[in-house]
Amino acid sequence: MPRHHLVPSSDGAASSPATLLLLRLPCFFSGDPSSSPATLLLSPVAVVLPHSNRLGVQKLMLFGSTLSLMVGDCISFDITVEDDCTAVLTTQASTKVYKSVALKCSEQIMEASIGNGGLLVVIPDPVTCFSTAKYSQKQVLRIMSGSSLLVVDWITSGRHESGEKWDFILYKSTNHIYIMETKPLFLDTVLLENGNVTSIAERMQDYQVIAMVILLGPKLKHIQNQIQEDVKKIMSEQLSMGGRTKAINGDGYTKPPLVASCNSFGPKGIGSVVRIAATTTESVYGFLRSQLAGLEPLSGLCPYH
Repeated sequence: MPRHHLVPSSDGAASSPATLLLLRLPCFFSGDPSSSPATLLLSPVAVVLPHSNRLGVQKLMLFGSTLSLMVGDCISFDITVEDDCTAVLTTQASTKVYKSVALKCSEQIMEASIGNGGLLVVIPDPVTCFSTAKYSQKQVLRIMSGSSLLVVDWITSGRHESGEKWDFILYKSTNHIYIMETKPLFLDTVLLENGNVTSIAERMQDYQVIAMVILLGPKLKHIQNQIQEDVKKIMSEQLSMGGRTKAINGDGYTKPPLVASCNSFGPKGIGSVVRIAATTTESVYGFLRSQLAGLEPLSGLCPYH
């Protein structure tokens, strides 16, 4: 089994409402697919490591109260994927961020290193921030020239059943990718903040979900190429339909229910970034299921099924 290291907050109050949690999870190829699952539990997070699947892929699942971040919670992950190994990081359900008290911000930080020939797949469910919540997350990923990486990073507008749409105070998501330890390859930050002039809801209009998908590396090149072609086709069809149909709200044309773009980055287009905005969460799930289906031969699982 992999070695794991858990470090609680300095005062040892693991069950306090605001808890600092550090996890160090080295991922190695498991030659015994029948090995027993391991569970690491320390409030506010539980990590389940099921036995490796038929391809020897180690899956890390975050669940429990990790998905309900309390005021001031800070969760930090440090993951190492060794050479020629594959790891999949996923969640049990959407990450819910509770209301902020005294303007405190909940945080989640992940650092990961991926060796040559290694593959890290990060496919969480979306973040859902409650009214007045403040949330910041940062992912720092260090790769080698032969590493492969897939990251899905997305957020919904909130609890629609409670009448909350883009009603949180702050959402900040940062993704930094470095090649050969220190050379910047991809630096990106999404910042949504309710201001005095315009609200997030006004700026987002009818769109209720935004998402970003990052793909890079030799093992994912075929998926990158397919997504680029599919996004061109989807947007051509969407914009063509929207251009022919008058909108009821009088703004000239209907808004497509899902819009997406796909751009390459890095030397020789080593990576691709897909950005998505949609009117429903399920439409994004459908997009991800369709576009990431080619991951099954590499990971032994179909994302978001």
